[in-house]
Amino acid sequence: MTAAGPIDPLPDQQRAVLALERRSWPGPGAKERAIREELGISPVRYYQLLNALLDDRRALEEDPVTVNRLRRVREARRDRR
Repeated sequence: MTAAGPIDPLPDQQRAVLALERRSWPGPGAKERAIREELGISPVRYYQLLNALLDDRRALEEDPVTVNRLRRVREARRDRR
């Protein structure tokens, strides 16, 4: 339990998105293929879900290393704009 109270766990699909994002990819197209085959969604939908997860405290508690890394990447992109 956190100071803000108990939180519900992440749904399986969101946990699968984080798990896929943790992996490394051998070459172009491999990640997109895995998104379609393993998650059954389009890459565009995957990145929409992933971006929303970066602002979800449940995701941060589930996988702080991945979420914080992706937050830094997102901030760096915003700063370049």
